[in-house]
Amino acid sequence: MRSGDWQVAPAPKDLLDRRTEITGPVERKMMINALNSGAQVFMADFEDANSPTWTNVVQGQVNVRDAIRRTISLQQGEKSYRLDESTATLFIRPRGWHLEEKHLRVDGVPVSASLFDFGLVMYHNGREALDRGTGPYFYLPKLESHLEARVWNDVFCFAQDRLGIKRGSVKATVLIETILAAFEMDEILYELRDHSAGLNAGRWDYIFSVAKKFALDPTMVLPDRADVTMTTPFMRAYTELLVKTCHRRGAHAIGGMAAFIPNRRDVAVTEAAMAKVHADKKREAGDGCDGTWVAHPDLVAIAREEFDAVLGDRPNQLDQQRPDVHVTAADLLSVAASGGSVTDNGVRVNVDVGLRYLDAWLSGIGAAAIHNLMEDAATAEISRAQLWQWVRHGVRTAEGTVVDAAMVRRVIDEELAARRDELGAEAYAASNFDAAREIFEAVALGDTFIDFLTVPAYARLA
Repeated sequence: MRSGDWQVAPAPKDLLDRRTEITGPVERKMMINALNSGAQVFMADFEDANSPTWTNVVQGQVNVRDAIRRTISLQQGEKSYRLDESTATLFIRPRGWHLEEKHLRVDGVPVSASLFDFGLVMYHNGREALDRGTGPYFYLPKLESHLEARVWNDVFCFAQDRLGIKRGSVKATVLIETILAAFEMDEILYELRDHSAGLNAGRWDYIFSVAKKFALDPTMVLPDRADVTMTTPFMRAYTELLVKTCHRRGAHAIGGMAAFIPNRRDVAVTEAAMAKVHADKKREAGDGCDGTWVAHPDLVAIAREEFDAVLGDRPNQLDQQRPDVHVTAADLLSVAASGGSVTDNGVRVNVDVGLRYLDAWLSGIGAAAIHNLMEDAATAEISRAQLWQWVRHGVRTAEGTVVDAAMVRRVIDEELAARRDELGAEAYAASNFDAAREIFEAVALGDTFIDFLTVPAYARLA
C-alpha cells in the first residue's frame, strides 16, 4: 500500500483553498464571529474546546443547524450578531472515541460521544449542506491507528446510505495529534481515501501524546512546554513527514495552531506574540502546508499574509512534493534531542494552567483565555502529563529543585491561595477551583497514568 501510487478522491470546490482556518467552540457568538472572520474554513468544535455539559452539547447542535441554514444570529443588549454575505466553510469536530455521551443510552449503555455528535450533525444537516453547495465536512480527533480511520469510514458509508446521500459526500480531515498516528499517515489516508480531506498537524495533543505514551521512559522526558516548539527536532520531523505524505496522496496538509489572543492593554506583549505568529506561519507555508490554524479572528490576516506570499493565486501547493524530506522512525522519536530544560517556573505554569482550565471546564467553558493564549483541553493535558513524567522520574529543575509530589502540592497550595486573593473569598467559594484541584492531583500525581483527564472530569458535569 505504501509503495502504490494511489491518491485520495479530489477535494470539492469549496475545499480547494484552505489557507486560513479558524477554530472555536460551538458557542453561538463565537461561531458567528469565526464564520465572519475572513478565514476560508471554520472548525466548530464539540471536542477539546467544548465543555460537554448537556446544555452545551444540545445548544451546540442547534447552533450548527442554524449556521448551515444561515439563520444563526444573536442579540446581546444593543449588540447584534449576524452572518456576513461571505462566510467560512464549516467543518465540525465531534468528540473522540474515548468519550461517552452519558445523557443518551442504548440498552442502558451510554453511547459513543463521537457517534452522538456526528450522527446528529449528519442527520439534521448532511443533505441541507449539500443542497447549499457545500457538504458535511468533519475533523476527526485523537486517532491512533488506521483501524480507527476504518471505523470512521464505515460510519460515513452507513450514514450516507441510510440518508440517501451519495458516498464520498462526507469529507474528513484527520488530526495527526498522536505519536502512533504519525507512523500510519499513509494507512489513515488510504482507509479514508474516498472521504479524505487531508491531515492536520495537531501540535498540542501531539506533545501530550508523546508524554503519555512514553511516560515511563526516562529517556523521553520533555522539557518545559515553552521549549517544545514546531522547530524542535521530533516535532519538525512529524510535520515535514505530514506534508510529504499528504501531497504524495493528493491530500491537503494543514499546519498547526496559533493560540495567541491579542492583549488590548499591553501593546508590547501583542507585538512580540504577533511576530512569533508571523514566523510560525511563514515556516509552515515555506514547508509546503496548504493552510494553517488560528484561534482568534485577529490572527487570520497574519496567516493569510504569509500563505498569500507563497501561494499567490494558487489555491494550494499540492504540487510541493518535498522529495528532500526523509524522515525515519528514529527522527519521530528523537525527544532526547529536544534541548530546553525543566524549570521551577515550568512546574508553576503547568499547575497554574491546569487548575485555571479545569475550573473553567467544570463551569461549562471549554475554551479559556489564560495568559494571552486560548487554552483548551489539550494544553491542560500537556500540563498534567509533564508533571506526572517529572515526578515519576525525579527530574531536577534547572534551579536544582527535585520535582516530587510534595513540591507539586506546595505549588498547588500557592497557586490556589493566589486565586483566592485575586477573586476574594465569596467568588472563590463559588468557583470550581477546589474540585479542579481534586481532579488535577489525581491525573498529575496518581500512581498510574490516566489516559485522559476529561474522562474523570466528565463525571462531575451535569
